[in-house]
Amino acid sequence: MAFDRTVTTVIDQEKCEACGECIKVCSQDTITMVNKKATITGNESLICDHCQAACKSGAIRVGGIDESLSNFSSFKSEKKWIPHGEFDTVSLVNLMQSRRSCRNYSNKPVEKELLEDLVKIGVTAPSGSNCQMWSFTVLPDRKSVEALGEQIKKFFHDLNRLAAKGWLRMLLKLLGKRQLSDYYDNYYERIKEGLEEWEAKDKDMLFHQAPAVIVIACKQEASCPAEDALLAAQNILLGAHSMGLGTCLIGFAVSAMKKERKICNFIDLPNDEEVYAVIAIGYPKEKYINVTGRKPFPLRFINR
Repeated sequence: MAFDRTVTTVIDQEKCEACGECIKVCSQDTITMVNKKATITGNESLICDHCQAACKSGAIRVGGIDESLSNFSSFKSEKKWIPHGEFDTVSLVNLMQSRRSCRNYSNKPVEKELLEDLVKIGVTAPSGSNCQMWSFTVLPDRKSVEALGEQIKKFFHDLNRLAAKGWLRMLLKLLGKRQLSDYYDNYYERIKEGLEEWEAKDKDMLFHQAPAVIVIACKQEASCPAEDALLAAQNILLGAHSMGLGTCLIGFAVSAMKKERKICNFIDLPNDEEVYAVIAIGYPKEKYINVTGRKPFPLRFINR
């Protein structure tokens, strides 16, 4: 499926002051100056809304934009753009460092309005070629989260049963297929212990008793499906922290849903979408005093 590049931009010629800012930020050459007025001359548009955002006189509207996504239920957002260098970097970094993966949640449900606002925060993220082919599936209550958890638990029960067969691991390894052997070496024992504790104590070892989950998927024809989904996920993680919520990315759920399509069908995910992030969300039952550090990493500056 080709990206939708339909031009939906409209320019009020009477309001246009011919400043040229809209043309400067238009990456598709959708707008040019004709007779000293900004005019739609191109046949394609990224529907990025940059032209409207740059227009001083309010002459431009982009019809492909859903303006309701800029309206939030739990807070009133600012509509004014923050110029480069004019935001408090200390506060931004402190928010990023304060966000931690939460594995202790209260029983308090997360309000539907907050979950909807979090998705709206998510879609403010950048998207490759501005295709925005992501989707967000919300499980808003504990019963739904448990039902999804049971599907994923069954997947790992079956996977561990296969991985336990040494002859099968060896055969696949000889055929150049190391995945099952690598899984056994790195995850089998951990998963086995987790499943046993889950069964014995009826303890949710996957979602940590979280009362809500957001599944982020993306169509495969997107320019950067994985990157788009994960950038949206990061926005949601930071937004949730600022709203008093704890979050945790559940990688085991993503892995299961990538390998077992029946789990995706369980949440009615269309066949042309693939899951890239699963976020557990709830009110946290944990507190910290200080931010934490990070492991050392390679940093390279290359001058050719």
